[in-house]
Amino acid sequence: MRSSTRPHSLVKDADAISGGKSGLTTFLTRGRIARWATLAVALVIWFVPPPEALSVQAWRLFAIFAATIIAVVIGAFPILTASVLGLASAILTGVLSTKVAYSAFANATIVLIIVAFLLARAVVKCGLGQRLGYRAISLFGRSTLGLSYAIYVVDAVIAPAFPSNTARSGVLYPLVLSMAEAAGVSPEREDRKRLAAFLMFSGMASLTLSSALWLTAMAANPLGTEIAKTYGLDIQFGSWLRAASVPTILCMVVMPYVHFKLVRPEVSAMPNAPAEARESLARLGGLTRDQKIVGTTFVGLVVLWGAAASLGVDATAVAFLGLGILLATGVLTLGDIAKEGDVLATYIWFASLFVMSDQLNALGFMEFLGNRLALRLGGMPPAAVAITLLVVYVAIHYLFVSQTAHLLALFAVFLGVGVKLGVSAPLLAFQLLFATNYFASLAPQSSSANLLFVGSGYLSQGDLYKWGAIHTAACIVIYVLIGTPWLLLVAR
Repeated sequence: MRSSTRPHSLVKDADAISGGKSGLTTFLTRGRIARWATLAVALVIWFVPPPEALSVQAWRLFAIFAATIIAVVIGAFPILTASVLGLASAILTGVLSTKVAYSAFANATIVLIIVAFLLARAVVKCGLGQRLGYRAISLFGRSTLGLSYAIYVVDAVIAPAFPSNTARSGVLYPLVLSMAEAAGVSPEREDRKRLAAFLMFSGMASLTLSSALWLTAMAANPLGTEIAKTYGLDIQFGSWLRAASVPTILCMVVMPYVHFKLVRPEVSAMPNAPAEARESLARLGGLTRDQKIVGTTFVGLVVLWGAAASLGVDATAVAFLGLGILLATGVLTLGDIAKEGDVLATYIWFASLFVMSDQLNALGFMEFLGNRLALRLGGMPPAAVAITLLVVYVAIHYLFVSQTAHLLALFAVFLGVGVKLGVSAPLLAFQLLFATNYFASLAPQSSSANLLFVGSGYLSQGDLYKWGAIHTAACIVIYVLIGTPWLLLVAR
């Protein structure tokens, strides 16, 4: 076992901050510079006369929204702090009315995400996720490559119950670490370094694809579908799964092998892993009462979400029903809910960013920006426009540390440009939405879901950038070559 449970990179960061006066001074100085830079950007945009095609209101809201996003990207403030400061500024300066500014806090899609966060707590608490992990290892764990597939299978199975890929990483990481240690991995063993790196990167990469497979597996997905309604698209749980199924499952089949050839772990055979997993399952015994309730509840939720459109059932009400069942049966308690302080923070910054992004669109800013981008892409065939927009959308993520912030800032703009230049709205919307998930492994900082794996001490920064770029590029190829004809067939 490892001598310390603290992630290596987090220890190093903490030591850098607390390692004396000079380290702390440097940390604080960088923060001040980032904050002054953010304020400077906001003031410059605010006082520059707006382009003729834009109202003063739209231009000043852009100044606030741009400063909010920049503050997050350059580390001036955490996303919650930046979001509430941005929303407060928009209200106090009269750019947004209170009625408009607070409207997102009653948005059904955002409420669904928050309730689903609470539901996910039950999966972790009752141990059902751990049990599923052992079951997958017992079936697939005879080889190193099989362990990678086991990670993908477990992640894909539990993903629809977790609206946060970051929360899901908290379930997946201990499983991956246990697999690695069972295979003889430890910080002292140089002959297992690539094996550890392979399994850790498999965990990171699987999160990007399981999030693309299910509408409810990543918080930005429902927000994207809400924005897509502007273009007449009604994307529900079932239609998302149908559209994502072929290219995403193909990626799940192909990418573990690609990673295996890329990393080349020292060990390829793991004959004892299935037996060890079966022993662990035997020690756990049969399903507990809580596990049966949670499993049955989530199966019911997935079925109702999938049939919501045809049955005329509200998806948010279904989530509330599931939460009510888990509370009534005692699987979740009020004490469990009280521990989920991050849920409130998520609710506030989601709603704050969403309403600013939505109002930029309503005030014509997104259309203005789209027209400018369209002028540069004008004359290109729609297929070339779609591919260019997709590649640029992915590449820009190097500048973001939040998938949700990226989507709120750019999804509507890129979708609007593509539609204006003749690209199918359903095709481009799905391609951009899927990309918002699979580009999460592009860089170590590309998603908060990467944090545990990056901090394991088994992945170097150089390898992460290289492997992440290859993984993302391979996904683009598969989603474009295989996903495009599939989407043209099923997404209309």
